[in-house]
Amino acid sequence: MITVGVEEEYLLVDPETLLPAPLVQEVRATARLAPIADEGEVQDELLQAQIEVATPVCTALEEVGGHLLRLRHAVASAAQANDCRIAISATAPVKDVFPVPVTSTARYLRMRGEARQLVDEQLICGMHIHVGIPDRETGVAILNRLRVWLPTLLAMSVNGPLWDGRDTGFASWRTIIFGRWPVSGPPPHFEGTADYEARADGLLESGVIPDRGQLYWHARLSERYPTLEVRCCDVQLEADDAVMFAGIVRGLAATAIAEEKAGVAPALCRPEVLQAATWHAARHGMSSTLVDPEGRMRSSREVLCMLLRHIGPALEENGDSREVSSLVHRLLQRGTAADRQRRALAEAGLPALAALITAGATTG
Repeated sequence: MITVGVEEEYLLVDPETLLPAPLVQEVRATARLAPIADEGEVQDELLQAQIEVATPVCTALEEVGGHLLRLRHAVASAAQANDCRIAISATAPVKDVFPVPVTSTARYLRMRGEARQLVDEQLICGMHIHVGIPDRETGVAILNRLRVWLPTLLAMSVNGPLWDGRDTGFASWRTIIFGRWPVSGPPPHFEGTADYEARADGLLESGVIPDRGQLYWHARLSERYPTLEVRCCDVQLEADDAVMFAGIVRGLAATAIAEEKAGVAPALCRPEVLQAATWHAARHGMSSTLVDPEGRMRSSREVLCMLLRHIGPALEENGDSREVSSLVHRLLQRGTAADRQRRALAEAGLPALAALITAGATTG
């Protein structure tokens, strides 16, 4: 069984105005006192109005959901004790004219010195899914096969249409903001492990990025854990939806391993098409069309059906089929989180939006 773990990033906001609240140190200190969260499970992020949680290594999707609900509750309770709330949105719907302070670590301060405006606008939150790999060679093989599905995962996960008090016209404005860093977007196709390491080393040797932590590809090999990390998804309103993505990514990894062993050639979507497909997914979410793994435009529902057929046997083998299928069906019925944010704002204004994006700590 392939193991899985999830990291989620949240915004800390004022409960009335939704403006970012730079209180991460206070919230972390309070969360550490709670018996339901270990210190290592709750971390700082780049800006002091952000906080991150990380589940332990899990083998069942039920474990993932349980840990996420536990950690969301711990952080939400700590935030409330410090007169703020956690907002589960991929972008800050509103922001102050003054930048949020950077967390005072050497790495983050260096990033601010090199790209001040980009750092000031990093009020964005994603979800990172780690799947266990036996070795880096297998990880590269999975990357090569999974990369063509990243725009589909992004389109399903969109949760950031609002920025600076207005609708951006994009379903995931986070993706556009993050795409401005030197190394970002879909990873290239690699000839093997040596090619992966040589490209990563070449980027470091160029001096443009200081460390492998700034390989912001939408999927990459972890440098800290024996995992492959999928980073394209926006943070999800509800823990159940994060569980759905964990099941899908595990299914993609298992399918990739099976195809690699069987000698099935991977789909080779051209890099410029894959980049364009990513932009299209960030723009429209699931409301329009998507580019399929072969580079053809189809309806979003058709591409989603292709994805489920592709990973169907792996979902069955992992025991994830019923749960993932049910959650995908729910997504199609009620729309993406970006759709729900827009509906809330249109129907009842900022109070309804605030209620929606701050409720995820207590909902499945």
